[in-house]
Amino acid sequence: MKQFLSFCIFLLISNSSLLAQQAGKPNYVLAIHGGAGTIVKKNMSDSLERAYVAELTKSLKTGYAVLQAGGSSVDAVSAAIQIMEDSPLFNAGKGAVFNHDGVNEMDASIMDGATLKAGAIAGVHSIRNPITAAKAVMEQSEHVMMVGKGAEEFAASKGIVLVDPAYFWTQPRWDALQRILKRDAEATALDHDDKQSNRKKYIDEKFGTVGCVALDQQGHLAAGTSTGGMTNKKYGRVGDSPIIGAGNYANDQVAISCTGWGEFYIRTVAAYDVAAKVAYAHLPIAQAAKEVIGKIEALGGDGGMIVLDKKGEVTMPFNTEGMYRGTITADGSVEVSIYK
Repeated sequence: MKQFLSFCIFLLISNSSLLAQQAGKPNYVLAIHGGAGTIVKKNMSDSLERAYVAELTKSLKTGYAVLQAGGSSVDAVSAAIQIMEDSPLFNAGKGAVFNHDGVNEMDASIMDGATLKAGAIAGVHSIRNPITAAKAVMEQSEHVMMVGKGAEEFAASKGIVLVDPAYFWTQPRWDALQRILKRDAEATALDHDDKQSNRKKYIDEKFGTVGCVALDQQGHLAAGTSTGGMTNKKYGRVGDSPIIGAGNYANDQVAISCTGWGEFYIRTVAAYDVAAKVAYAHLPIAQAAKEVIGKIEALGGDGGMIVLDKKGEVTMPFNTEGMYRGTITADGSVEVSIYK
């Protein structure tokens, strides 16, 4: 019954979008993701599920309000992502995971499809909303990417809100780090004792990277991605989220934001690969995105992505058990999904 209702909602949204186009009304739309991974119903309490749905819905409506008022896709993307960065539920901003040294280390990027301008920051510890700093890099500097202390100094000079790093500390993320450190220590002890060790590199059960793609009333696209990276990451590791073409990309044909095991998205230049398949092979976005996720899976990676084209069509493929995701169309219809 639940699947049938979801299908009906999907048809309603699709039909309303089509009618809007036929009536000559603006077909602006916005889609978001809040991470992909081992997200299954049996592991989710009803209250936690409601919390996720509420935050995803709030993010969609916040971005929609910008578009409805005639704002740009870039501003809508930034506004929607800030809502998720302010929530401890997602691995971005307030909910960022801890690295090996017990520090929250965040990355973000944003791209304007109309101009191909882009901005990114990586390895920051005190920027409350990393997406705002990435946007400032794009709009107020001649650069594309800034990292670490320099990125924070630039953000401060542009009036971006900085906070004490303690702001990002949350019990669930701290507990997750302790579990992984203990697991690594036990596996190492087994190896040193020459005992059989079924040691397997630990991957987060859930990737909580957040992202947004938007189409505004002027017909312009934008994409943004923000993350806290991987729990227990070492040596200043940076994933795909702040890398233009890997975890994030937009032109005025298509916009893409990715989530998942970043190394594989970097190696496949995943976001740009989707755009290239659309531009050069003239593939529909659903097929292009499916092929790229398939390529990532064949290499041993997992995750998902959200893709939006200039016609207002959306596809959100993933190869994990679930992905927090949602859309809102020109008439304000909202759809939020979590599980496969």
